[in-house]
Amino acid sequence: MRQQGVTVRLGLLTVTCLLVVGCTNVLVVPSARPTAAFAAPATVVSPSPSLLAPTPVATAGAWPDRPQGPTESASLVRVVDGDTIRAVVDGVEQRIRYIGMDTPESVAPGTPVEPFSLEATAENQRLLLGGELILERDISEVDRFGRLLRYIWIRRPTGEHTFVNLELILRGYAQVATYPPDVRYADVFLAAQREAREASRGLWTP
Repeated sequence: MRQQGVTVRLGLLTVTCLLVVGCTNVLVVPSARPTAAFAAPATVVSPSPSLLAPTPVATAGAWPDRPQGPTESASLVRVVDGDTIRAVVDGVEQRIRYIGMDTPESVAPGTPVEPFSLEATAENQRLLLGGELILERDISEVDRFGRLLRYIWIRRPTGEHTFVNLELILRGYAQVATYPPDVRYADVFLAAQREAREASRGLWTP
């Protein structure tokens, strides 16, 4: 009986030790509420707007402010539409087609009046008022319809110049239409169109 009692005590002592050792390996599950060591993720900071902005376009001060090529004076007869006029050049009345841009059709035979065409014509007429009409040549003299191809400038009494082709694009009344070899202002026109589009002007209004 004594030996059996000793055996029982030894067995209880062994079980107690196993329980103590096992407790040291218990996994402690953190509380559902975050502590300093398990804080919620920090708020995501958006990149600087300057990093998300589109490629900058030329500023107003960087636009051409006077003709860069050969020029001739003309006398305006009438505005045909947003990209065509009739003017007297060297004593002869000519049809003149603006280089590098295109406006919606309003007078093409067999073609319905396109949206925004009348507004483009009116803006063209407004830009041509109040100064001397200056025509700037590029490479080609005429197009396949016999119209003179020119960039259109208005020299104001103050000596300042308004680049009509550029203004029509900037204000959203025209879109770029470049045909080599007449590409002197192609990059300028593309930059102006990008600005008008980003500002949702005229033709680019959603």
